[in-house]
Amino acid sequence: MVTMQSNRSVAPAIDLITNLKPPHKSLGFHRILVLIITFLAYASFHASRKPPSIVKSVLGPTIPVNSSSILLNSTLIESDLATNGTGWAPFNGSDGTQLLGKLDLAFLSAYSIGMYFAGHVGDRIDLRLFLVFGMMGSGVCTILFGLGYWLNLHFLWFFVSVQIVCGLLQSIGWPCVVAVVGNWFGKAKRGLIMGVWNSHTSVGNIIGSIIASGMLELGWGWSFVVPGALVIFVGILVFLFLVVSPEDIGFGTSVNEIELNAEVSPVEKLENTESEVAVLLEDKHLDSMAAIGFLEAWRLPGVAPFAFCLFFSKLVAYTFLYWLPFYIRHTAVAGVILSDKTAGILSTIFDIGGVCGGILAGLISDLIDARAVTSVTFLLLSIPSLVLYRAFGSISTVTNTCLMFLSGLLVNGPYSLITTAVAADLGTQSLIGGNSRALATVTAIIDGTGSVGAALGPLMAGYVSRRGWNSVFFMLILSIFFAALFLVRLVKTEIKEKLNEGRWFSNTQTSMV
Repeated sequence: MVTMQSNRSVAPAIDLITNLKPPHKSLGFHRILVLIITFLAYASFHASRKPPSIVKSVLGPTIPVNSSSILLNSTLIESDLATNGTGWAPFNGSDGTQLLGKLDLAFLSAYSIGMYFAGHVGDRIDLRLFLVFGMMGSGVCTILFGLGYWLNLHFLWFFVSVQIVCGLLQSIGWPCVVAVVGNWFGKAKRGLIMGVWNSHTSVGNIIGSIIASGMLELGWGWSFVVPGALVIFVGILVFLFLVVSPEDIGFGTSVNEIELNAEVSPVEKLENTESEVAVLLEDKHLDSMAAIGFLEAWRLPGVAPFAFCLFFSKLVAYTFLYWLPFYIRHTAVAGVILSDKTAGILSTIFDIGGVCGGILAGLISDLIDARAVTSVTFLLLSIPSLVLYRAFGSISTVTNTCLMFLSGLLVNGPYSLITTAVAADLGTQSLIGGNSRALATVTAIIDGTGSVGAALGPLMAGYVSRRGWNSVFFMLILSIFFAALFLVRLVKTEIKEKLNEGRWFSNTQTSMV
């Protein structure tokens, strides 16, 4: 994938402000700076992806208000039907939910395809500039979608085209941020550290939901313009401050050299971070090795089961990402039809649960040293949590919030774990022997397969929702069941290994001490 590059330009702010260079600033300072900048960069990407899910209820068909099912009282009905009841052509017809699903498919399909090529393009150009290009382009596309509000555009091809281009530009983000972090960090505890860093996804979703929901009162166009401007602003920060590699400011020529010479600091707990970051990027010396074949990579132990597990896990996670605000808007909570703004803000509880789930799954998997067991446990527990959310989420706001948080924690836990720590485990097994090209191939298989599921989930939800939300939840529960099913054999293997080695008992005793 993305490798070390020559002829890179130094970040202008770092180049101009001498106090930001060594020996004035330590390696630890710059590692923290890189983590913060990459975190903000990818969080802003995800913030700009949330507006389509927030405005679905504004663009789509009108909510049927049934006086027999809810109390028609101004204090109970928050929604302003006079403003948002007509929808926005062409999404306000009987096939509106299907068309909205096609918008999601256009973005996610382009995103999944672009993922496979973004890393290879990054091999040949400056990672910092490439990332900035993706951020600027994504910001412009997001703003362009919002301009359809003021330009009074009602052409499906316009919105689909913008989503396709935006998806391709957004695919630049992940390979770039993980490559940069990979330049600065070696190997360490994978689950917990990457669970924390990978929370940028949920944090971005939360920020995007709050911004897009807050702007709805001014017109749905603002829900796109403001997040788009945010991506551009963070892109400027990336351009000014992001240092692609330690060697660019004189810290050494490789991660290994840095680890040998770095001073002791709290940041060194992250020195050996190995995850999708390490999978996507290693030294050039390893790149000289022969690349593993695509079919051969599929045959590596654990690759196919986790890839198909991620397919279904991501299908569920992205269906919630794109349809949860719409679902909340169309479901009375304690007899109240919530407004678009309230529904959008309330949906962030799912992402807050996702942050906790990613960290918790990483921590547990590190403690018991069993990724498959951890993933399946979370997946199986998420099935009753979704049933409870669908059945009892409408009783009260407190019940809805608690069950939504629990669902987000259990659904996003294994998704986060597989895309980070598990990818690293599979990419560093002895059969590969450190071949970075093999690692990149394994990661591409896992993430690429997951992205296909992410593209199909929201599209299917748009069609299935016409049969009722019970059908949508049944689809999600069935997907979770299949996700867990693909890991059954690996779970058996992990349990046998740990019982034979007696490691679970020793780990438990150590943690108690």
